[in-house]
Amino acid sequence: MAQDVIDLSLYRADFPMLTQKPHGKPLVYLDSGATAQKPQVVIDAITDFYSSHYGTVNRAVYSLATHSTEAYSQSREKARGFLNASKVEEIIFTRGTTESINLVAYSFGKAFVKPGDEILITEMEHHSNIVPWQILCEDRQAILKVVPVLDNGELDFEAYKRLLSDKTKLVACMHVSNVLGTTNPIREMVQLAHSAGAKFLVDGAQAAPHMSVDVQDLNCDFYVFSGHKAYGPTGIGVLYGREELLDAMPPYQGGGDMIETVTFEKTTYNHLPLKFEAGTPMIAEVIGLGAAIDYLTDIGLGSIHDWELSLLHRATQQLQEIEGLRIVGTSSTKGAIISFVVDGAHPLDMGTLLDLKGICLRTGHHCAQPLLARFGFTSTSRATFGLYNNSEDVDIFVTALKETLTQLR
Repeated sequence: MAQDVIDLSLYRADFPMLTQKPHGKPLVYLDSGATAQKPQVVIDAITDFYSSHYGTVNRAVYSLATHSTEAYSQSREKARGFLNASKVEEIIFTRGTTESINLVAYSFGKAFVKPGDEILITEMEHHSNIVPWQILCEDRQAILKVVPVLDNGELDFEAYKRLLSDKTKLVACMHVSNVLGTTNPIREMVQLAHSAGAKFLVDGAQAAPHMSVDVQDLNCDFYVFSGHKAYGPTGIGVLYGREELLDAMPPYQGGGDMIETVTFEKTTYNHLPLKFEAGTPMIAEVIGLGAAIDYLTDIGLGSIHDWELSLLHRATQQLQEIEGLRIVGTSSTKGAIISFVVDGAHPLDMGTLLDLKGICLRTGHHCAQPLLARFGFTSTSRATFGLYNNSEDVDIFVTALKETLTQLR
């Protein structure tokens, strides 16, 4: 391990799930890319809210409601700081990355996209960053264009520049690929998009929990991520959007809290961010997300990033020694994600046998069927690392994989 990498093994004790022993084996959890385990502080924050402080937000003056509203507002400020947004009004709470993207596709599309306009995405996108744009294009008679991926898993940057035009209304791209691990050059991509007159949305689901994100430095127009991948609860996500764009976009849903006045003749809408948050919000989930952000910030996103990359390098070196194993995605700029295939062994079979050894590994198409098809696969195995993983996890995993392959080949 490099001297400047801080060993985060100590934090493993903060995660009660990691004491479980599936099939009588120590748990080796290598699926943080799908969802992360929760530290005790997040569990405690949610439990404390429900047991001692539960009340609605924004709608009452009694003390419980006031306390809930303050805690809820504090979490929004924490999310603002987490992404370094310039204003708290630019932080919209959603149910997750998927809803955030759908919100932008619907509202931005309704406000700005006309027949013949173009939406540009990439070949590596998650289904959640493909299907909403397909729906938008069908609805608005717009055209969807796709940036291809090179053999090493990086975007074809020259093709990206060629595909941008004065017809491009918006570019949507993941910050880090959930399959390949590729970290995309978002800042440069945003600059080119803006030069063409287009707006830019970043899917940060695989980036925000693992690296420092500064939306002002990236200069993107929208940035989205999910709480459950960032060691927080399920059912909560964040959409950052530029204030002027959010102001110009129509509401995504109608109901309580998103209104200013309602009559049968006309309704006027609330100010940001409430305009996009109809109904009783996910109060406990928002408070849990705030606790998760505090937890990550206290450790330091830079330390988390370096630690996870050290595990990635250790695993990559060991996996490359296995005969017939091919790593899919070999960019020099990767997050802590390894997808691989092995000659003569189906990913589902490998995943099933590894589970019996206590190892949680993702198998399948990873909600990225077009990307897998580009590489000639319908399924891969995927290991993704979190801050609680350690070198022992890597060694146990690789040893177990070798034993499993002797059964399958």
